[in-house]
Amino acid sequence: MSNILKRLSRILDGPGGRQGLEGVPSRPRALVLNHFAVPPGAPGGTRHVELFQRLTAWDSTIIASNFSSQTGTRVRGSDQLKTVPVVPYTSNGVGRILNWGSYAVTGTLRGLLCGPADIVYGSTPHLLTPLSAWLLSRIKGAAFVVEIRDLWPKVLLDMGVLSETSPMFRALTAVEEFIYSQADAIIVMAEGSRTELTRRGFGEKDIYYIPNGADPEDFVSAMPRDVLREKYGMRRLTGVYVGAHGPANGLDLLLKAADEASNVDIVLVGGGPEKARLQQWARDQNLQNVRFLDAVPKTEVPDILAAADFGLHVLADVELFRTSVSPNKVFDYMAVGLPVLSNSPGLVADLLMSAEAGLAVGPCELGAGLRDMASQSEASRQQLGENGRLWLSQNQSRTIMAQRLASALETTRSQSLNASRIRVRRRGPAEH
Repeated sequence: MSNILKRLSRILDGPGGRQGLEGVPSRPRALVLNHFAVPPGAPGGTRHVELFQRLTAWDSTIIASNFSSQTGTRVRGSDQLKTVPVVPYTSNGVGRILNWGSYAVTGTLRGLLCGPADIVYGSTPHLLTPLSAWLLSRIKGAAFVVEIRDLWPKVLLDMGVLSETSPMFRALTAVEEFIYSQADAIIVMAEGSRTELTRRGFGEKDIYYIPNGADPEDFVSAMPRDVLREKYGMRRLTGVYVGAHGPANGLDLLLKAADEASNVDIVLVGGGPEKARLQQWARDQNLQNVRFLDAVPKTEVPDILAAADFGLHVLADVELFRTSVSPNKVFDYMAVGLPVLSNSPGLVADLLMSAEAGLAVGPCELGAGLRDMASQSEASRQQLGENGRLWLSQNQSRTIMAQRLASALETTRSQSLNASRIRVRRRGPAEH
């Protein structure tokens, strides 16, 4: 697999390397491939729309799937975000793999129609997206940037989905390492990912740390809290989880914890391949303090969070999650001013403790965490929430992260243009 990709790379680069001088627009332009990106008015991840909208010196186009895995419905595009047709799926398995493959094909074809670009930016988690971005970068003579949101396939290994000796794991590892070797720059969302890259011999690459974040001013609700609590049926102490319902999210642990803390209501908002099973489990256990709500547009998230008493961050007990995650929901909670309860040791727990923004427990200790949160006075919970909001605005707002991204892209673009000029000079004038 690796040798095939390397031969294709040499063919596309040609004898003189990539052509980056002709056809480059006067205003820099980024072409972004993120399978799961959505506009702010839809449920799901809005990281790239929010970041690239803040890059005032750049033009950008984001290519995403027209199918939402959270809601099973169609995602509509916008001027900035172009959607492409994919094979829909409802659970993990062959359908999900076909969904990835169809995005790789249609996303690449759509990218070919997007005109010239200075940067082609491919975001994981699955590896076909950055592989498509690499192909487009070579065709367009642009710099290639890969963003690591999850370390694939290592996360599949740590979750027990694949074994280290399986042909699939070896093939994915070959693709992964090829992508890293070809990247002009790598964006990581957790410092643990940088450590892993360095350990595997990619430390000489330009690696930029740009985690998730949120701007508190984007999370201001227009309605009074008592009105919102009535709207969402929150009448007791309520913890809210907003996000995907997939295997990595470990929501079984939250449901079991809810059974141990009957004085706390739990509201889960979102969707995903595990949701139907989780709902059935809650019914079978007769959990009266658990409710499931459909996924909501990102624009409605501030209202739900403003109605709640604390935010819940839950992950499966996976070693990699201790060092290599950047959970968007945690920053959304902090932006609203909610205290956070997390069961993720390591990076997330350290963040909450250093910012004095919530409580952290072990992966299987959420029941104790819920009882601890319930034992706090309302003033204490409010103080934790205020601490989190202040820390976020000073250290990790979306605006600060966008400034960091702009600097990384400009450096990568300049280095790519300089390398192209050197190659052109080495070839000399064309013979007639």
